[in-house]
Amino acid sequence: MSTPLRVLIVEDSEEDAALLLHELKRGGYDTVSERVSTLKEMRSALNRKWDIILLGCSLMHLDVPTALALLKEKGLSVPLIVVSSRASEELAVAAMKAGAQDYIVKHNLARLIPAIGRELRQAEGRREHKRAEEDALRQSEEQLRQSQKMEAIGRLAGGISHDFNNLLTAIIGYSEFLLFRLDQEDPLRKYAEEIKKAGERASSLTRQLLAFSRKQVLQPEVLDLNIIVADLDNMLRRLIGEDIELVTLLEPDLGAVKVDPGQMEQVIMNLAVNARDAMPYGGKLIIETANVDLDELYARQHSPIRPGHYVMLAVSDNGCGMDKETLSHIFEPFFTTKEQGKGTGLGLSTVYGIVKQSEGFIWVYSEPGTGTTFKIYLPQVQGAERWPKTSPLTTRMQRGSETILLVEDEEVVRELVGKLLPVNGFTVLAARNGSEALAICQQHKGPIHLLLTDVVMPQMSGRQLAAHLSKLHPEMKVLYMSGYTDDAIIRHGVLEPGLAFIQKPFTIDTMIQKVREVLDSPVECLVSGTGQVVADKGR
Repeated sequence: MSTPLRVLIVEDSEEDAALLLHELKRGGYDTVSERVSTLKEMRSALNRKWDIILLGCSLMHLDVPTALALLKEKGLSVPLIVVSSRASEELAVAAMKAGAQDYIVKHNLARLIPAIGRELRQAEGRREHKRAEEDALRQSEEQLRQSQKMEAIGRLAGGISHDFNNLLTAIIGYSEFLLFRLDQEDPLRKYAEEIKKAGERASSLTRQLLAFSRKQVLQPEVLDLNIIVADLDNMLRRLIGEDIELVTLLEPDLGAVKVDPGQMEQVIMNLAVNARDAMPYGGKLIIETANVDLDELYARQHSPIRPGHYVMLAVSDNGCGMDKETLSHIFEPFFTTKEQGKGTGLGLSTVYGIVKQSEGFIWVYSEPGTGTTFKIYLPQVQGAERWPKTSPLTTRMQRGSETILLVEDEEVVRELVGKLLPVNGFTVLAARNGSEALAICQQHKGPIHLLLTDVVMPQMSGRQLAAHLSKLHPEMKVLYMSGYTDDAIIRHGVLEPGLAFIQKPFTIDTMIQKVREVLDSPVECLVSGTGQVVADKGR
């Protein structure tokens, strides 16, 4: 049964009003109507909902402009059609200019039904457009609130990350020193292991805080996502358990993307964990890659995505799925549907932050009882050499005998690195700042093979120091380290291609491996006196 048409008839003649209702009935409309003949009555009637207003022209104090002004005053956009006994072109033009939707003469009511049908369709179109605008506004407001929340937490995380990461470097590093010194049977060993685990968990939490706020340091490489997925295969199978089937559908000629390989591994792992938790009784996890071209229509429907060539990474499960309310919050930091103590609520917000910081987009599709699909779109890049997956260096390969100039203003980190490098065969010259490093370098008679320097220091940055020292030791290589977020690192020009960098906190193995990697790389550039890279230094 169709909904009755709600008609407000502004007419002083009952006969004319009845004639209009009869015409509507002939046109197939069931109606709910009310007739008013004064401004006061119309004002009262407009407190109720109407689909169409039919306005007669014979009223003394209720002409077209007055009626339209009243509609505007009430904030209503109900279509208004003038029904007049006078066939006057002048009156018709005046009514239409004033804002009426149509002007119909009473002795020619054949036009009434088509006019009402047209106006109802147009009114519905306007309502749909308004709803779309309101939805877009709500979405924009929600995105703004989310952005402000992430920015606030990002500022907090960024503000403490430098000091926090320096402390964590010492906690993790010295716990590893203890583990090296303690026998396997020593009862103190378990305490050192717990200290290291706690430091690593704190380090992971810091990285996640910086990730979702898009302030972590990324080291992007041009790579094939298929390699990342393939390398994670065994780890993912152990992670999700034997009761979940892992299926990979990888496009053979996948386009290249420019992302941080370690962070993309984190994205896939986090999504796999999310899928595993949605399938407590087993199921299927599908990881898919594909080349996709997103057109203008898709971009308009999925703002803020832009048209172009993308590589898609999709992670799907057939688990419990999510309702709309949950979907609206899944990327918010600290939001979780898990029991207390079962999760931090940072897994998906970390994924979101990494994808956005990598210039990509992420969409999620889910239905309760059906499953969930996350689709990540990363821009394709052309004409660049792809990242090769290299095997980690063994511990024996990481030792050395070279001389390293260590410059670090944080005493606890300087002492730690100053101890771990000699243990692995290196000679260390330690300085607290750039001025002290220059003095040591001038007094030292032998070669200095590597400058290992903090990025942000008082008086002279690590980049400026490298520029000065390159004049005295042109063959010296440089490895930068920092606990700051990417904003500070970018300002100091360290994230440029070809420059070696290690993020605090780091483990002993990671530091020694990175030092060995930089020392063994071919020298293909020098740092100019102004601190600008004139060619890439091999890494």
